[in-house]
Amino acid sequence: MGGRTDDPAEVLRGAFLSALDAVSPARLLAPHLGGPRPDFILAIGKASVPMARAALEAHAGVPALVVTPHGTAPAPEAPTSEAWSRVEVIAAGHPVPDAGSVRAGRAALERLGSLRAGQRALVLLSGGGSALLCAPRGVTLAQKQALTGELLRCGADITEINTVRKHLSAVKGGGLARATRAGVRTLVLSDVVGDPLDMIASGPTVPDPTTFVNALAVLDRYGLAAPEARAFFLSGAPDTPDTLPDSAATVIGGNRLLLEAAQAYLTDRGVRTLILGDTFTGEARALAAFHASVIRSVQEHGTPAPRPVALLSGGEATVTLGPDAGRGGRNLEFALALLTELGGTPAGLRGVHVLSAGSDGVDGSSDTAGTVLRPDSLDRARALGLDPAAFLRRHDAHAFFDALGDLLRTGPTGHNVGDVRAVLIE
Repeated sequence: MGGRTDDPAEVLRGAFLSALDAVSPARLLAPHLGGPRPDFILAIGKASVPMARAALEAHAGVPALVVTPHGTAPAPEAPTSEAWSRVEVIAAGHPVPDAGSVRAGRAALERLGSLRAGQRALVLLSGGGSALLCAPRGVTLAQKQALTGELLRCGADITEINTVRKHLSAVKGGGLARATRAGVRTLVLSDVVGDPLDMIASGPTVPDPTTFVNALAVLDRYGLAAPEARAFFLSGAPDTPDTLPDSAATVIGGNRLLLEAAQAYLTDRGVRTLILGDTFTGEARALAAFHASVIRSVQEHGTPAPRPVALLSGGEATVTLGPDAGRGGRNLEFALALLTELGGTPAGLRGVHVLSAGSDGVDGSSDTAGTVLRPDSLDRARALGLDPAAFLRRHDAHAFFDALGDLLRTGPTGHNVGDVRAVLIE
């Protein structure tokens, strides 16, 4: 950025918001909405409202069911316009399913089950659908809620969590497509590393390569008792379908596109930008340690690129919570861990700005997308008497960055294509 007067923190914020706009559901769906008119549209997930809006602009008047998280405003056209005249919107729980999720699961099964052979269903799927669409199988809703909470707290990644959830559901793991005689076409926005169709929203319309044995292995790996789930997995009940001949699914966007859009924004402003990768997983603290080592390498040796440079990474980290955990999420935890890592080095955060945010606008148990670190973040924290390591130990990153006034609040964005970590080294 040499010589430029732009505030680096605002440049990173601008890159994040511009990237969200560049990969908006409407833009990504547009090339895929031609062809035969569907007989029914089902939109599920954190991006369900904008995805449904785009589809109904192309296919006005088609009956539709939209399943969206609580707190997400319905499309402004609903329910007065012709396009939304036959739309039912159900708000449901996330990340833990609730009664709204069960209502949504029941409605989806009924609506798809009523379609005849030869008819067509268009399913618009985005992340968050695993919790939003719920039809408990082998367990009660309360038992499934408790198990979902345990999986989230123990640090299981999304693949492990969904492996368990889809084997306790009549809609996940291909169950939704199995329930209809109609042809099913699914367009998917991916929030899962590697874009595996069977894991995004737990794959309600695609064949499931996992089995009850795989689900049991996850419970064993984390030492979870879950007696009702274990009994069902061993009961001999029919497993999820491994073939669905009249169902096709396509990933239309994911984390890589988000990073490339952010890269384009920064490059247009004269910032050399490298994408480190879009497949980062694992504990947020371990991911922070890796990024700290890369930052030190740039500062001390000019590799993998000399300063000034922006480094982008994607994927999705996890956080293993203790019994007295505070408030936060993977992006806030990453930023706080990075601050503590760099705080003990000679160069520290000198000339370093970092944005860590989720594309959905909601980071874990917080009400923010994430945060922005600045070169003076540690000094400002010390001036307020805040010990970053103490906040990190109790997983209370939200309170830490709230005290600094550095939380990045966007509200729910209507997107869900993974996380962005952007490091700008002047």
